[in-house]
Amino acid sequence: MAYTKIVLDDISNEELQTLVGIDDKNIKYIEELFNISLVIRDNDLYVEGTHDISEIEKFFKLLLKNIKENNVIDKVLISNLKGSLDDLDLEDTSYISKIIAYKRNNQPIKAKTLGQYNYLKAIRDNDITFAIGPAGSGKTYLAVVMAVQALKNDEVKKIVLTRPAVEAGESLGFLPGDLKEKVDPYLMPLYDALNELLGSEKVESYLEKNTIEIIPLAYMRGRTLNDAFIILDEAQNTTSSQMLMFLTRLGLNSRMVVTGDITQIDLNIAKAKSGLKEAFKILKDIDGIRLVELKNEDIVRNHLVQKIIERYDAYHNKD
Repeated sequence: MAYTKIVLDDISNEELQTLVGIDDKNIKYIEELFNISLVIRDNDLYVEGTHDISEIEKFFKLLLKNIKENNVIDKVLISNLKGSLDDLDLEDTSYISKIIAYKRNNQPIKAKTLGQYNYLKAIRDNDITFAIGPAGSGKTYLAVVMAVQALKNDEVKKIVLTRPAVEAGESLGFLPGDLKEKVDPYLMPLYDALNELLGSEKVESYLEKNTIEIIPLAYMRGRTLNDAFIILDEAQNTTSSQMLMFLTRLGLNSRMVVTGDITQIDLNIAKAKSGLKEAFKILKDIDGIRLVELKNEDIVRNHLVQKIIERYDAYHNKD
């Protein structure tokens, strides 16, 4: 089979090296994903294989655009670009390049997939956003990022982070220590995100001032939360009554984000239905509420995580 030429417009030697990767790792990964063979001569790319050439051209134009704007690519980006090709406009790739925040080490934070971009837009545009998706798709982390940005921009006065502790019944009594010591291990993903964004000293200061409040879900009963950004994590483990209780805490000038993975429900299904699954059915088509579903292609951890989840899904579906 003959090779087809694809011209890489206006690419420098440095950008070409970024595209190729150390020891050709990027090119090899692209060949594997598309089941093609690639050869680069000068600044031209030659493709051999049965894959749609127009799709290959679009992929490389998007990849080159990202290199020019960010000067970095990796397997996660390559995989997610391929998975989003049908939905992307070559002229509108703002979800790739737009910086939404910075980590405390000044590393920029951006949506890495189209799904993540739509998730962030939903949080910006709605009072309540629900997000379900697999581990590693950025559900919790991006919600915390948006909460911290809202606090920094004086859009809210406090951040409230909660999740069902241990299990839906929140049976913490047998654990040693005071309430904070009992709950902290189950809220560690939230602490990790906050520390990465603000630094541990700033987080401790906000916690002492109650500007950031991290509490188990059961302790939210009876409250009305005004001027707050509220995140419910691991919501697949809420019961129907707990979900209703949480959602009705929403006060004036507040936003809520509810996240969970409906494939990881720890409830005793014989006794209680997942409040998150139920909410997805009940609350659709309400103005101000947006339901977002992240997919396996939105996973941005080590690229093996996506492969692991896909294999488990296939195994369980077969059974």
